Amino acid sequence: MYILKQNIVIPMLVLSMIVMKAQNSSKVKLITQENIFPENTFQSCHASTLAELSDHRIMASWFAGDHEGANDVAIWTSVLEDGKWSQPKSIANGIQNDTLRFACWNPVLFKNKKGKLFLFYKVGPNPREWWGEIKVSNNNGETWGKAKRLPNEILGPIKNKPIQLKSGKIIYPSSTESVKDDIWKIHIEISDSNASKWNKIAIDNGEFGLIQPSIVEYPDGSLQILCRSRQNVIVETWSTDEGLTWSKPAAISLPNPNSGIDSVMLKNGSQILVYNPMISGKDWWLGRSELRLAISKDGKNWTDIYTLEKHDKGEYSYPAIIQSEDGNVHISYTDNRKNIHYISVDITQLTK
Repeated sequence: MYILKQNIVIPMLVLSMIVMKAQNSSKVKLITQENIFPENTFQSCHASTLAELSDHRIMASWFAGDHEGANDVAIWTSVLEDGKWSQPKSIANGIQNDTLRFACWNPVLFKNKKGKLFLFYKVGPNPREWWGEIKVSNNNGETWGKAKRLPNEILGPIKNKPIQLKSGKIIYPSSTESVKDDIWKIHIEISDSNASKWNKIAIDNGEFGLIQPSIVEYPDGSLQILCRSRQNVIVETWSTDEGLTWSKPAAISLPNPNSGIDSVMLKNGSQILVYNPMISGKDWWLGRSELRLAISKDGKNWTDIYTLEKHDKGEYSYPAIIQSEDGNVHISYTDNRKNIHYISVDITQLTK
């Protein structure tokens, strides 16, 4: 059942969940909780991403500069090795020539099955006019090749990591925000294993305004997308043909305050989602003061298992989540635009 509140569609079940207090599962064991870099390193930072490198190292990337959209905003990285994060270094910027520079946005790290590390990111004056660029590293991010602009109409992954299918094809969750009418729409992009040949797949967004999808592959080969929406709900759509066609989008039972989410399929077939369990307020940052983990075995029925942040105010948003080869789960997210926070947890007991 749905009700309409100030032109926003909200499932009744979501409203009941918002007032529930999440209890941290005793089976989720906190390993590490820390900021990636010292305070005051950046004036502003946002939109982190994670990838596992060789030798159990974790790389994080984010954009940072004077403020979101400023032309000095660049893409930065740091590597977690032996329990310590390396000093951040800038690996991409929006310099066009000696007199023109644009902001960088939303980096996404991805390592393909052959060990090639990709950095996808956006460059441009705003999310309605940006374009996609790519850099490639063949040595776990020690050095990067030159930036290349993606083909016209191709943006790459907008916020969340792609997945590589058994066939070798890479499936990218993507979206657009139109210039004239401010319409939000998700779509899928598919490339070969080297991200050199691309196709774009349209998705019917139905009644929803959707961006920044997260994608997972289930053991039976089906694909699920979970999306940020303007309707105060997380929205899903499914594919059973490697992303060529998609079901009509539908709301799931979890709220979304017009804020980014991310998910990952665990080795045991369960899915973990990190999200803000609130609805939006009159200002864009309201609804981002609490951040949780939820788990599901079918992508439809969700249980909150861990509260990462819970405050009266503040912004804890734009999470990224991966599972490393050793089974641990790694999460990063924006901490009030002043830092990128990192948490790792042991979920071995939870998934038995």
